[in-house]
Amino acid sequence: MTQRRICMRKIKEVLRLKHELNKSLREIKDICRIGKTTVEEYLQRAKEANVGWALASKMTEEELEKRLFPNKLEKSGLKAVKAPIPFQYIFEEIRRPNVTLSVLWEEYIRDNPNGCQYSWFGEQVKNYLGSVNYSMRQEYKAGEKAFLDFGDGINIIDSITGKIIPTEIFVFVWGASKKIYVEAVLNEDKATWISVNINAINYFGCCPKGLVPDNLKAAVTMADRYEPEINRTYEEFAEYYGTAILPARSGKPKDKPLAENGVKLAKRWFLARLRNRIFTSLPELNTAIRALLIIFNSKIMKRIGKSREELFLTLDKPNALPLPEIPYEYAEWKKAKVNINYHISFEKHEYSVPYTYIHREVDIKATAKLIEVYLKGQKLCTHIRSKMVYSYTTLKEHMPPSHQKYIEWTPDRILHWGGKYGPAVKTLVEKIISTRKYPEQAYKRCLGIIRLERHYSAVKLNAACERALRYNVLSYKGVKNILQNGLEAKSEQLPLPSNTIKEHANIRGANYFNECLKNKIPTGGN
Repeated sequence: MTQRRICMRKIKEVLRLKHELNKSLREIKDICRIGKTTVEEYLQRAKEANVGWALASKMTEEELEKRLFPNKLEKSGLKAVKAPIPFQYIFEEIRRPNVTLSVLWEEYIRDNPNGCQYSWFGEQVKNYLGSVNYSMRQEYKAGEKAFLDFGDGINIIDSITGKIIPTEIFVFVWGASKKIYVEAVLNEDKATWISVNINAINYFGCCPKGLVPDNLKAAVTMADRYEPEINRTYEEFAEYYGTAILPARSGKPKDKPLAENGVKLAKRWFLARLRNRIFTSLPELNTAIRALLIIFNSKIMKRIGKSREELFLTLDKPNALPLPEIPYEYAEWKKAKVNINYHISFEKHEYSVPYTYIHREVDIKATAKLIEVYLKGQKLCTHIRSKMVYSYTTLKEHMPPSHQKYIEWTPDRILHWGGKYGPAVKTLVEKIISTRKYPEQAYKRCLGIIRLERHYSAVKLNAACERALRYNVLSYKGVKNILQNGLEAKSEQLPLPSNTIKEHANIRGANYFNECLKNKIPTGGN
């Protein structure tokens, strides 16, 4: 029965444990996680080859393999000098979806019958990938992930005030090809975060299947090792492009080594070359960065022999997500409670919601042009966004049935209707409307007064309104009381209010009091 050989590194460890540390076969078996029979076989081979630990420790793995397995090399027809491993080809191919190391070894041995065995092949490939870049020890499949981070930028100087304004740099790095995008920003707020994400994927013309950001507030509302809470706006952004948000663990830079390395590259390669230039605006700085991006991504990487741009076109782009025709539109999310007047408030403007949702908590989605209201993911309504503060946007269908009938009324229409029953009715209605900030607040009262004509005559209603005007009674109940008590009939006999005091026999006048004071005569007062 042919047994698959373990790697030479582990065989060397077996020899060390036995001869240097004097471990038992059982202990070696447990430490190396191999069978006891296998341990015995390799120790016997070393004994027959006269190889102890003192000699084995100084030998390379290839030299040790020749000493322990000379017969197998001869039987298999393998030569001492094996076919070279195509590391660059493997570096590219192993990042393609569903391609594994074993598949690549099968292809290698098929094309090179005298090639090395799988254990040696795997060991050498992993060493190569680790030597290219420390972050490449993690294998990133083509189109699978991109890593995002912020770093300190360079200052810009306001051309008018001379004020020095610090900037930050946003870095976006693809996992497989390492192609990079860099943009300078003024801050890390939510609107900026979404904007630079959109700019980056538009620059590449595709979107990765997963985005790995740091735990900044614009991306992650609440950091957690197992269930981080993604910001609602960023989550919607990801859904729109069909990607997934995979936040790095807080305080674990190894979760996003490419982003960490990307920030270093951006500082050392981009900002270092721009350090002696003076920029007076953010667009001017980003124009300079864009020019350097083309050069940087086109540079040939020494150990790989290809540029980031070439790798991106052959690896990431063909396997990434296509972009929708219309870019994502930035939206803010906010929770609100529907008030008793069936309106919710956003930026000091009131928007109506169907009255049946009074007192319910809803989600507001605000874009540059629209306000959308959701309840548990279900859209309730949409409004055109208004910039007018302390104002209302109300849809008729959102109003209770008892309110809807008033919406079609206007001040002119109410005045016209009131004028049919007399000038006093029209004047009273007009005066009531003028006392309210919003005419709609007076509609119900005015319509109530006008409809009293149904129970009384137009003549009586006009007379009652005339009496109400005399006494400044500006209410439905006041006019109704006048009619119920028959006071409208006395309206013509009432004198008009005047500031002039009429002559009367019982009125003594000012001269009387002056005479009393002069002659010290009591006036009858207190």
